[in-house]
This record gives sequence, C-alpha cells and structure tokens, in this order.
Amino acid sequence: MGALDYLSNFCTVTSTRRRKRKPLQTVEIKVKMDCDGCERRVKNAVKNMKGVTNVEVRRKQHRVTVSGYVDPNKVLKRVKSTGKRAEFWPYIPYNLVQYPYVSQAYDKRAPSGFVRNVAQAVPVPNASDETMTYLFSDDNPNACHVM
Repeated sequence: MGALDYLSNFCTVTSTRRRKRKPLQTVEIKVKMDCDGCERRVKNAVKNMKGVTNVEVRRKQHRVTVSGYVDPNKVLKRVKSTGKRAEFWPYIPYNLVQYPYVSQAYDKRAPSGFVRNVAQAVPVPNASDETMTYLFSDDNPNACHVM
C-alpha cells in the first residue's frame, strides 16, 4: 500500500491557492451629489460590486456609506468612475475632538456636528494641562491644601 499511496499523491489534483477573504468593513466616502439622478447613479455603481452588502446614501451630507467585504480603494475608484468628485470621508463627530476649533480642524463646509479629522485636534497623551489640573485635584492625596 505504501507504493500506491505514494503514486496517488502525484495523480490527485490539489489546489494550493487559498483565497483570503476580505474582512467586513464599512467605507465612508464624500461625494458631491445635487439631484436624485446623481444619487441613483452612485448607488447603482457601488451596489453592483462584488462583496457589497449594504449601501446608504445621504445626499444632504454628501455621504455614501458602503458595508461589505470590499476593498476601500476599489469602492472609491468605482464612485469616481461615475464622474463625480469623491474622497474618503474626512470628518469625525464634533464630540470626539478635544480641540474642535484648532486651525484646519474647523471646516465651514462640514456637515453639522462634524469637524475635519486632523492630528492637531486630538490631544497629546502627556499634555501639561492634564498634569496641572491633577496637582489640584481631590483625587490627588498630595494636592495643595492651602486655599
């Protein structure tokens, strides 16, 4: 039996190519849309992609949200192929930012409740403001007792 097993390994066809499945992710894209036709064109272009499970279009915010097993760059490329100007969603919710009025973070064109996602808007982990407030905090046992 050893010889037959050895020869059968040569005769069987095995596929060594394994497909990596893309992770489920949500892609948010900013697209300039003015009318129902623009909205329909963008939605149909993305909806027909392989791996897309959900497409949500918010025309007032100029926002397209795509969920599924897709590559974000391919989704962006497909939206751009409709002739619309598109980019990845550059905004984050206003309440998640420590300094929303830092230059380059505040954007007049941003939808209400959102600011631009920039590194300056997020505080530095070891900021001196936090250490100064901790010196006079009630949680600090060595805080100043003279008031």
